[in-house]
Amino acid sequence: MKVAILGGGQLARMLSMAAHRLGMEPFVIDPKPDAPAAAVAHHVLASLDDPAGWKAVAHCDVATAELDHVPPRALDWLGLHMPVHPCPSAFGLVGDRLREKRLLAELGIETAPFRPVDSLEDLLHGIDELGLPAVLKTRFEGYDGKGQHLLRSVEDARRAWQEVDGTPAILEGWIPFDREVSMLGVRSMGGELRFWAPVENRHESGILRVSRPLEMDPDDPIQEQGRRALASVADALRCVGVLTVEFFEVDGRLLVNELACRVHNSGHWTEEGAETSQFENHLLAITGLPLGSTRSTGPTAMVNLIGDLPGRASLLSVPGARVHLYGKTPAPGRKLGHVTLRASEPAALERALDVAVPMAGASR
Repeated sequence: MKVAILGGGQLARMLSMAAHRLGMEPFVIDPKPDAPAAAVAHHVLASLDDPAGWKAVAHCDVATAELDHVPPRALDWLGLHMPVHPCPSAFGLVGDRLREKRLLAELGIETAPFRPVDSLEDLLHGIDELGLPAVLKTRFEGYDGKGQHLLRSVEDARRAWQEVDGTPAILEGWIPFDREVSMLGVRSMGGELRFWAPVENRHESGILRVSRPLEMDPDDPIQEQGRRALASVADALRCVGVLTVEFFEVDGRLLVNELACRVHNSGHWTEEGAETSQFENHLLAITGLPLGSTRSTGPTAMVNLIGDLPGRASLLSVPGARVHLYGKTPAPGRKLGHVTLRASEPAALERALDVAVPMAGASR
């Protein structure tokens, strides 16, 4: 089974490593010679909108992507030669924050209030309606805090609009959330859905720093809300593979922040903390194989390594630590790797986090 992956970053790297474990052959398309996945997959050196790259993977059995923003014509061309999952329409929708919010509204799923913004006049009118503070986000290609501006005044709004330089955007009302939670699930070709434990996430400067799965009773209302929202989106999009829904938790209810029809940073803990990782289950789903169990195997957490790397020996000395490095050159704000921590009981996990989080340059 040959799998084509659009994009060659760290998610493609981990998908490729999982593919090898499952006896599959991964091919990645990426324009960077030193792309993280290049070391573990057949590397097609081409941009995602280059037909030469598509033709180089035309012999594959299935195609998927590690990122939300894929050129539609690439998906259309590949779709003539092989199945593409989750599906071309899902990629197009989730790559556009406005279309994403409108789908959620149609499904009756609560989000922050929002307004489309195509001009400074739209932005100022949106502020009149939603109030301040608010968040201006570009509709396309924003991640890890990029393309996002917190607005506390009209002057902030004017400066932000100059910075986005007329790019189509969306204004969202500010949500004073209690915590950020994500839910990951995987949907098979036949529509079977399996869910991993919900995850509490902590961000700094818009970048995920720590993820911790929450071991909840299956009937817990928070877990039930998350599963219900994910299932509604997955069924509406007929998504095959992993789907991630990021939420704000506010007074015991969940408001959807963003969607991702792909494997996700907040699911990295599943490599060591679940019976089947998000990467393996994504590949099983898109190739039509039976899904694996998503059950957690014990107390687990994930810490991102961003901007600079601590000494490898220091990281490995943390009890229960597994180090995953992506082969990237250090740079401010760049995800260079992550550490998963496993423990036999919650108190031991807390002790490991007390050591690993400051070592990774984050706050506890």
